[in-house]
Amino acid sequence: MGETELEVTTLGLGCASLAGIFTGVPAEQARATVRHALDVGINYVDTAPQYGLGRSEHLVGDALREAPVRPILSSKVGRLLRPVDPARQDKGNWIDPLPFDQQYDYSYDGVMRSFEDSRQRLGLEKIDILYVHDIGAGTHGVEGNKPLWAQLAGGGYRALRELRDGGVVKAIGLGVNEWQVLMDAFALGDWDVFLLAGRYTLLEQTSLTPFMTTCIERKASVVVGGPFNSGILVGGDKFNYAKAPDEIVAKVRAIEAVCREFGVPLPAAALQFPLTHPAVCNVLPGPRSPEELDGILAWWDAKIPDELWTTLAAKGLLAEGTPIPGGTA
Repeated sequence: MGETELEVTTLGLGCASLAGIFTGVPAEQARATVRHALDVGINYVDTAPQYGLGRSEHLVGDALREAPVRPILSSKVGRLLRPVDPARQDKGNWIDPLPFDQQYDYSYDGVMRSFEDSRQRLGLEKIDILYVHDIGAGTHGVEGNKPLWAQLAGGGYRALRELRDGGVVKAIGLGVNEWQVLMDAFALGDWDVFLLAGRYTLLEQTSLTPFMTTCIERKASVVVGGPFNSGILVGGDKFNYAKAPDEIVAKVRAIEAVCREFGVPLPAAALQFPLTHPAVCNVLPGPRSPEELDGILAWWDAKIPDELWTTLAAKGLLAEGTPIPGGTA
């Protein structure tokens, strides 16, 4: 990852789905999924206070405390959890969250408090990577983001640098769904790794330039979250957490037709595609069960001929300049 000493397996485990987004996940099933990921050799696990409003960190911590070898672990800052009467709780898309509401805080004190709270929920002394979570106009609106960005620029970034430079964490970055804010982050200083969800996938390469090219120049790595674009690339109907528009459905069908021509499952191509870019160090799907993880592993091991990528490029289904084996689109 970046210029740090962290080395991650190219497949990781994202733990948002385990916290029960859209559909519930039993606690023991969630723990079993984390344990299974470690058993098959995955060494990078990502969680966040937002996921299930604390639920994901509790479940992940339960599994990792029992692990004979601890994986590299990331969590996030920017949201503080406050107790709330469950009858008045804004649960969002979480089916069975813990009884907390979230308060956005990207300040120096907010970052430090979030980090300590995460260690308490995890029941672990160590978090390797801290991401600034969901800052940007896409989450907060243009005007709403301005005071929050001022918090990050005025103190939050300094807190992250202190934690990293003091050896308390090993890497810092941002975890977001929009690449544009990451270009603003480069102006604040140096970062090690960015977790970008949904913007560099088989379906969408909008982050290709200037973001991905700048990562190479600045020696920052990229973890690709949401490789299935909220499910549309594994047979679902959601794109960016909402029902996919017709033009997205049409593009998916065109990509799927090429995959079918080469006998490759669409999810396998979606899962393996991001690693064709030299800035990408890890792909981070979010299975809900050990069985779903086994399905992901089968897609991960599927053999994909180089001709599939060149055919997608020739049909205009990949953005111009996209790195593919043997060249670029």
